[in-house]
Amino acid sequence: MKKYVILGGNGPFGVHTACYLLENAKPSKVICVGRNPEKPEPFTLGVGRGDPRYAYHQIHMVYEQDRLFELFDTEKPDVIINYAALAHASSWKKSWRFYDTNITALAKITEQLTHRDYLERWVQIGSSEVYGSVTSPVTEDAALRPTSPYSVSKAAADLHLVSLAHVLNFPMTILRPSNAYAPGQQLHRVIPRAVLCGLTGSKLPLHGGGRAKKSYIHARDLARAIHLVCESAPLGSIYNVGPKGPVTIRDIVALVADAMNVRFEELCQVTDDRMGEDSQYWIDSTAIQRDLDWRPEVPLTEGIQEMVDWGRTHIDALRTASTEYVLQA
Repeated sequence: MKKYVILGGNGPFGVHTACYLLENAKPSKVICVGRNPEKPEPFTLGVGRGDPRYAYHQIHMVYEQDRLFELFDTEKPDVIINYAALAHASSWKKSWRFYDTNITALAKITEQLTHRDYLERWVQIGSSEVYGSVTSPVTEDAALRPTSPYSVSKAAADLHLVSLAHVLNFPMTILRPSNAYAPGQQLHRVIPRAVLCGLTGSKLPLHGGGRAKKSYIHARDLARAIHLVCESAPLGSIYNVGPKGPVTIRDIVALVADAMNVRFEELCQVTDDRMGEDSQYWIDSTAIQRDLDWRPEVPLTEGIQEMVDWGRTHIDALRTASTEYVLQA
């Protein structure tokens, strides 16, 4: 039985990964770490409630690494899963904060971990945005062409880990997922915000008419990929994790409208393009399918219906939650 620590465990995908591991991995313990107090029920979904194998710790990975390593050295995790990152494509303001968290803090933590013998694997959750805008599906050996401070920081983190693995045998695996979504996701993201707009009769700003294309993966499918990686992926490997093809943002919003029986024109209004937005993300996930027999199992229509059901269940709390992205240290 493995002991897992999830950095960024207060975010939606950390929460879903914790839920998945508790239900499917037979762990000795799952410990989530986040910079803020644990979020309320609509965003934590009751993860670990009443389960003695679950714990949550509020520790800031940039400014409280002494406390973080006190936790590591006490618990001696077999696996550390790193979701912790400032993650927003519009990263041109205070861009240095993205580097502080996504690469400098990562480098400090992983360097210290090279001196610990209890760690079996570091699972880095990267991003498909490191490949930049593409016209066909890209494999893991494609050139990295990041186009924003956020994606530059994620690419730098991956390269740092590759060098650590090559020179110091650091036990890492990198996953580069497509855009993940799931109940509990922050309301500045397009799917939960579209759901909220549909429930409250407000308008979703649709940047550039939703022409940009992205691939979407449900957080449960991503969590299952992480579990498979922890069990049997070769150390030092890199895997893309996503569906077969991308869809336009407009089509995503249209699926939300259909699930809510709302006319598309009533749900959104077209606004200007987002500065520097890539036109298409598209990854080839053949490698993880071949090596670990992973494939996405949650259809997009089913996943969006889950989001709508989640929104209806928690609408009273969601009405007062912020729909804007707030950059925190």
